[in-house]
Amino acid sequence: MRKRVAKKRILLPDPKFGDQLVTRFVNNMMLHGKKSVAFKVFYDALDIVESKKAEGEEKTSLEIWKDALSNVMPHVEVRSRRVGGATYQIPMPIRADRKVSMAIKWLILYARKRNEKSMAQRLAAEVIAAAKEEGAAVKKRIDVHKMAEANKAFSHFRV
Repeated sequence: MRKRVAKKRILLPDPKFGDQLVTRFVNNMMLHGKKSVAFKVFYDALDIVESKKAEGEEKTSLEIWKDALSNVMPHVEVRSRRVGGATYQIPMPIRADRKVSMAIKWLILYARKRNEKSMAQRLAAEVIAAAKEEGAAVKKRIDVHKMAEANKAFSHFRV
């Protein structure tokens, strides 16, 4: 759009937890418009997380999932910028909604790449790993932060 910024659509909260973030996650996970299938996969994954959590842990599976999401969220990223014929990778802070979007996308992407049998098991395993600051999605966040740290010298080109 040229003239005005597109307005944000309001998401309906999910039926089980009443949380808009869950709906946003499920919308990203959904394939071919099959939202009911995506919700089933998500809820099954949280049930698996609930069954696999440590004995003395008092957190619910939804809280573990939110911890995992916050552990995957990046705080800085590098953006390419041309300055006088050379392209520099400039570290930039990330807006809050983009942080959440990137975390959701990475969590789903690396869950899909895992070796477990069903998508629910893959997602549950990735959520548990991310909650413990392990797993491929957290590694991706660390790599993004390292890249920003390495290019800190070019931060004065920021606009």
